[in-house]
Amino acid sequence: MFCLSELEDRVRVHPSYLAAPLEDAIKEVLKELFLDKVLSIGLCVSIYDIRSVQGGFVLPGDGAPTYKVRFRIVVFRPFVGEVIAAKFKESDSNGLRYVYVPAPLIPTPNRCEPDPYNRNQMRWVWKYGDDEFIIDDSCQIKFRVENISYPPVPIERAEDAKPFAPMVVTGTIDDDGLGPVSWWEACAPISDNDED
Repeated sequence: MFCLSELEDRVRVHPSYLAAPLEDAIKEVLKELFLDKVLSIGLCVSIYDIRSVQGGFVLPGDGAPTYKVRFRIVVFRPFVGEVIAAKFKESDSNGLRYVYVPAPLIPTPNRCEPDPYNRNQMRWVWKYGDDEFIIDDSCQIKFRVENISYPPVPIERAEDAKPFAPMVVTGTIDDDGLGPVSWWEACAPISDNDED
């Protein structure tokens, strides 16, 4: 889920940062450049360390030194098949969304449909035999990652469009142990002594 990745970049350090030690100044610039940004390797959550710094050239017409920096960052990059716990955020006709970084989309699960008694709230009901299990905003849920994609940045967007998601995690709750955690809390694990 969290990976350590090594990168190299040319970093321009504004003169206002140069009162601090060089490594601290470069780390601050790297935080501004990479933290909370989605790269092709995942979502950057932390600058781990700086491996090397070279250069310090001041380019013509610029008053700030530029360094070639090799550094490591911590990235959030779930893998396909990973089971993740998240808190319910919202639902619509396309499926369920959960609070996680980035917010995963669970497409309409099998054997699951909108609550016929309350379509305005778009609550989802899982039907199993004669039983109905409600998925609502009080649910913490476990889902399995099915796909991770990095859609291209749109050139134009409608004003009423949802915010652009640079990383889309798609998951499923169609398996044993997945879905709202409350469904599975009542199930006691089978111990070796119970087998006869």
